[in-house]
Amino acid sequence: MRLQDKVAIVFGAGSVGPGWGNGKATATLFARNGAEVVCVDINREAAEETAGIIAREGGRGAAAACDVTDSAGVKAVVDEAIDRHGRIDILHNNVGYATMGGPIELDEAAWHRTIDLNVTSCFLTCKHVLPHMLARRAGAIVNVSSIAAVRYTGYPYAAYYAAKAAVNNFTMGLALQYARDGIRVNAIMPGLMNTPLIFQQISGQYADAEEMVRARDAACPTGRMGTAWDIAKAALFLASDDAAYITGVSLPVDGGLSCRAA
Repeated sequence: MRLQDKVAIVFGAGSVGPGWGNGKATATLFARNGAEVVCVDINREAAEETAGIIAREGGRGAAAACDVTDSAGVKAVVDEAIDRHGRIDILHNNVGYATMGGPIELDEAAWHRTIDLNVTSCFLTCKHVLPHMLARRAGAIVNVSSIAAVRYTGYPYAAYYAAKAAVNNFTMGLALQYARDGIRVNAIMPGLMNTPLIFQQISGQYADAEEMVRARDAACPTGRMGTAWDIAKAALFLASDDAAYITGVSLPVDGGLSCRAA
């Protein structure tokens, strides 16, 4: 019970399809470890599915919906969590989006949407959660980045590379700015993961889904992609007091993929 009696808010806690996405698994694992979890997603039904899983397991969870690129919407969800629980101990930013294309192929709207979903979302959630953490001089923030922040992954998504690199540096800057205030800020960099999201965002780069899975498995040093639970377990560690002296870290969870020179 590493998060016993903690209050966690997870943005992107729903799954875009059947199975376990990173946010869904993280919210569930937080609850299994004693946290009361506010499950937030743009799709209320997806958030309610995660909260329902938590409830059926005997945990404590509630669903909320908002667009993480809308400041007023984010503030409303945070304010409701504070009204109900009195505090937020853990902020987990799981929202991510990859748009295929380089500067020539991408239109400006697609560029800005990718930046907003990956980076501006973290800015807005931190903007509205940090004052409550500062008031208590305690808190843990975990941002989900990607190894795309530091490596070319083989996909032509220039905006995603830029966005996730920004998430890493945003994490580092916040970690140092608030280190003396009792607030820790870290990031997780997933590698090639087998989650429902890839069947929506990446499968178009292959002949079919089966080819995609085979190719991504083969590209991993371990011979297989990671799962949402690999990300959830890393998030649990970074959010817990076991990581009390860890801040400013962008942790690869990639089966060694980022160690390869090519």
